[in-house]
Amino acid sequence: MISKKHITDRFISYVTIDTESDPESNTTPSTEKQWDLANKLVKELKDIGLSDVSIDDNAYIMATLPSNIKEEVPTIGFISHFDTSPDFTGANVKPQIIENYDGKDIILNKSESIILSPDYFEDLKLYKGQTLITTDGTTLLGADDKAGITEIVTAMEYLIQHPEIKHGKIRIGFTPDEEIGRGAHKFDVDKFGAEWAYTMDGSEIGELEYENFNAAGATITVKGKIVHPGYAKGKMINSMYIAQDFINSLPRMETPEHTSGREGFFHLHSIKGDVEETQLQYIIRDHDKVHFEARKNVMRKLVEEINTQHKKEVIQLDIKDQYYNMREKVEPVMHIVDIAEEAMKALNIKPIIKPIRGGTDGSQLSYMGLPCPNIFAGGHNFHGRYEYVPVESMIKAVEVIVKITELTAKK
Repeated sequence: MISKKHITDRFISYVTIDTESDPESNTTPSTEKQWDLANKLVKELKDIGLSDVSIDDNAYIMATLPSNIKEEVPTIGFISHFDTSPDFTGANVKPQIIENYDGKDIILNKSESIILSPDYFEDLKLYKGQTLITTDGTTLLGADDKAGITEIVTAMEYLIQHPEIKHGKIRIGFTPDEEIGRGAHKFDVDKFGAEWAYTMDGSEIGELEYENFNAAGATITVKGKIVHPGYAKGKMINSMYIAQDFINSLPRMETPEHTSGREGFFHLHSIKGDVEETQLQYIIRDHDKVHFEARKNVMRKLVEEINTQHKKEVIQLDIKDQYYNMREKVEPVMHIVDIAEEAMKALNIKPIIKPIRGGTDGSQLSYMGLPCPNIFAGGHNFHGRYEYVPVESMIKAVEVIVKITELTAKK
């Protein structure tokens, strides 16, 4: 149905444009370079024949594929983000194409001895005989989520070229800054005008997700007192030791490296400190809303206990909720998940329905009134040098989009 060369060329044209987002920036998009791909996408959407192509002052892109049937059917949407994670550089991406993968180690970078091995990344074994696109070991790839953008654009192009496939009105949206948690913040749901949508932002072929973590960020600030160490007895308060007490008082096995499935965690991802002040940055995650609230309360109680021990306020806590489990908003309209599942089965793809151990624009959009499950885009090992995507998975994702539009029109 879809040419491997065509989809590969399109994907590479996107990933070779640096669109890394910046959590320290207050602008939208957070980096000027995101406009480079955004403007390219606007031109491309017009070139393939979509209508109502628009880009706003914050680089949110929307476009329409008009209905080609007389019957009234729901307007649906497909959404992806064009920024890449600041966790690892996305500058000067040099993709490598591995045809007919033999199931063995892939040398990403010979001079730096960087190897993508199925002994460590077992998912590679699923794609023996397929065409893989990898990094050169010095950057991330950007399949998260330029694979999703590639698939949506290619699916719309295919539907335009095959008017015999009947479908209702389809809206597409591309967003900046998803990787720093702001992808949906300025998304105009009313302007988008869809009854429901799908983010094409999952990983392994077959993934279909409508549950995600409830999420919060916590900043713990510990105040100490610096005194000359030679005369510090009874006077110095070392904020780093108090911070260490806080860290050690949280459940050690309830961290990302010790949890899976629906298990939540506390994740310490940053420490900055000296004697006078130490700051800890945590993320708190749990699929269960009750457990999520309990985790936040564990931190609050711990802060109270430490301050009581020191008989003064030496530690402060600031918790901000980030997003919530979209299951609450999707379950009342489960037919939108059922349609995606039926589309996969019709294409001989085994649906993998599981909770997301992370977040997605779909979570925030669901709470903004646009129910939005997540579908695989095909990539693996996001946010790092070992990222890769099988071309065959991208082609299957295109087929799923097309089939969803077809089934929605029939139903």
